[in-house]
Amino acid sequence: MSTQKNCIIVHGCEYNEQNSVKLAQRTVENHWTVWVREELIVRGIPAQTPLLPRSWAPKYEAFKSELEKYEVTEHTILVGHSCSCAFLVRWLGETRKKIAKLVLVAPWKVFDGTDADRVSFYSYDIDPTIVDKVGEIIMFTADNESDDGKKSLQIFHNVLGGKIISLDGRGHYRTSQWQSSAFPELVEVIT
Repeated sequence: MSTQKNCIIVHGCEYNEQNSVKLAQRTVENHWTVWVREELIVRGIPAQTPLLPRSWAPKYEAFKSELEKYEVTEHTILVGHSCSCAFLVRWLGETRKKIAKLVLVAPWKVFDGTDADRVSFYSYDIDPTIVDKVGEIIMFTADNESDDGKKSLQIFHNVLGGKIISLDGRGHYRTSQWQSSAFPELVEVIT
């Protein structure tokens, strides 16, 4: 098992299948994830950005199968965006993995209750013992995040605690909302 720090950055969910098919619109390619990965690699921190299967119709078991292709140790930093935050928190609760740091960017856990995939994906209780297995928990939000995004942040923070960082004008942390793929604040938190 490696003792070197590493980072796994897990993208959020697509709105629909058509967005996923168009490479330029894929969350993993179009947002800040690739920029952050490259910045970490330059700094000597191995970083990976797995591509979640069928992210427009999230299924926990499919996401779990993809994540478990990567080595996660007590030196790993897990970063999630939007729906993948719910996935990572559930996975940490179920696997009881110890990690160095958990960073949730615009975490999402609120759902409308009509989409069967999303009901299954989001309907779980957050394991409060995660805090005993994670060295540090940090959550990013924005002043102009949606109401459901703010509610989601509170759901996670009420159970997990941790530091909240709110940045102006970042919305739901999609690069289209702030016209840049650079996310130096995240790189700083990771390093």
